[in-house]
Amino acid sequence: MIFVGGVPFSSSSQGNTLVALMEDPILVSAANSFKAIPERKFPVYEESGVDRLMKNKWVYLFQREYGTVDPAFVDFVGTDEATTCVGIVIRNKKNGMTSVSHMDSPNIVDMGLSQMLLHVVDHNMEAELDVLSVHLVGGFEDVSPNYAYSSTRSESQEQLDGHSFPLCAKIVEALFTRPENFHVQTLFVLGHNTRRDSEGNAYPIFHGLVVETSTGLVTPACFDRTSRCPDEIVRRIRVTSAYEDPSWSGKLLETYDTQTDQFRIASCCWSFRQKDISLTLKSLSDSEILLICSTSPSAEAPDFVDNLRRQWEYLIEHPDWRETFPSKQARAFERVGDGGWKRC
Repeated sequence: MIFVGGVPFSSSSQGNTLVALMEDPILVSAANSFKAIPERKFPVYEESGVDRLMKNKWVYLFQREYGTVDPAFVDFVGTDEATTCVGIVIRNKKNGMTSVSHMDSPNIVDMGLSQMLLHVVDHNMEAELDVLSVHLVGGFEDVSPNYAYSSTRSESQEQLDGHSFPLCAKIVEALFTRPENFHVQTLFVLGHNTRRDSEGNAYPIFHGLVVETSTGLVTPACFDRTSRCPDEIVRRIRVTSAYEDPSWSGKLLETYDTQTDQFRIASCCWSFRQKDISLTLKSLSDSEILLICSTSPSAEAPDFVDNLRRQWEYLIEHPDWRETFPSKQARAFERVGDGGWKRC
């Protein structure tokens, strides 16, 4: 069930809960306030110089990953690089347990929400079902809003595949029908998260978010390559290879262990044909790669193509996934004193 402003939300927009939520005065005001917040950049450096990181501990999540963090261990948790994807925050206001995911498909929403909630609430305690705050950030208006809002799910699903609206609609539908009480506080998606240039081309205003676990404060955020760790390339490869691995069908990728504050990059297999695909794509120009590999080429970050090329290099060098995940064992990383990570 969805709550807004402390009361149950009921849609009067012919059953389209997403459209009604986008127009709700409380959430419109919250979106305008969120838009005015300066984007927070990670890593954060000391004012005395750029040679030392501040001693904050954070967890970064890539596309299709999720992580549930304990504020006793982690100061910040976030994600970025979202264009048509959506970052979701679910936080237990009672104990501060916070789960963040980077949803990229309607097909993983139902199971993904269950994964996120596993360590956030105790379903044996009815009182804990009413302490969940929710924030959604991402998914810009990459198709005409009139087309998206007027089409039914069955009519538009195929045409809108890979775009923002069906994903946002599925997330809201799932939240609305689940038994938990979700207090939606931020809905910065679609039109709220869209800017247009002089020619009318649409772009996301923000690509990411970060949560301060001690307070629950959610702000726009972006991360550089040094803060998207550990095991960046392998984790990026899992995003695409998971579609070949039936064990991850309908699921978010397991990445972080809440109890130990360790990254445990769960195994994911890929076929040998990924090497051939990588060799072919590697030979293309940057502009061709953008058109082929992105659902929103004009909205991608400057390092989008470079990140793909680094993944292809890895797949060419390691065509057998067993080299990366021997015996299907997770790749485990623990924190070290300087704010980095090392293999366990």
